[in-house]
Amino acid sequence: MAETISSFWGPVTSTKECCEKNYAYSSYIAEFYNTISNIPSILLALIGLISALGQRFEKRFSVLHVSNMTLAIGSMLYHATLQHVQQQSDETPMVWEILLYMYILYSPDWHYRSTMPIFLFLYGAVFAVVHSFVRFGIGFKVHYVILCLLCIPRMYKYYIYTQDVSAKRIAKLYVATLILGSLFWFGDREFCKKISSWPINPQGHALWHVFMGFNSYFANTFLMFCRAQQRGWSPKIVRLMGILPYVKIQKPKTQ
Repeated sequence: MAETISSFWGPVTSTKECCEKNYAYSSYIAEFYNTISNIPSILLALIGLISALGQRFEKRFSVLHVSNMTLAIGSMLYHATLQHVQQQSDETPMVWEILLYMYILYSPDWHYRSTMPIFLFLYGAVFAVVHSFVRFGIGFKVHYVILCLLCIPRMYKYYIYTQDVSAKRIAKLYVATLILGSLFWFGDREFCKKISSWPINPQGHALWHVFMGFNSYFANTFLMFCRAQQRGWSPKIVRLMGILPYVKIQKPKTQ
């Protein structure tokens, strides 16, 4: 989108832009709403991290919450600058995060425990290096969608084997936020010319960030519940301040 204030970061070098006027409010922030809309993701990931650490969940879940925060911070840097280097700090963590989800989903049934994390680590490292030299466009999106699709069968398996109504409700919220966020993302991308003529821009991409922040939180909470069930930790869903759901566990004394 056209600039309205002089740019602190120089000309746009990223391979994509969203339907928001550049530098409309500050010379230091290219896309204002797309930048600040990542704050809920950081706060939700921080809440999840505190819960995971406080209850001594497996380290994989702490890393997952940190990964969510890293992705949100990378997205903030990208939308604030619209520079290609910062674009990598948004897209590369997306791939790392989905690889971590794959590990959490499939590792309980993976009998050769060292091979899976090593393979996923090397895969993520190679992707980061290649993506830093090759400006993937549609190829990045296709690659990311394929990785996401690989997670669906196991996620669905966890859902159908979960009997707890509250946990199932969180899984449904995960799906609902994904669908709503995707609709706003699609509308912002495909109807930008029409939206730009409206008196008020609904900021579809910013809403995508907000919905995906909750989407990640719901996904993490559901997976923490499922894993706690596997470990025999008697998990239950409780609500922070009566609103935000999280997993409360009771470990056997021998653990």
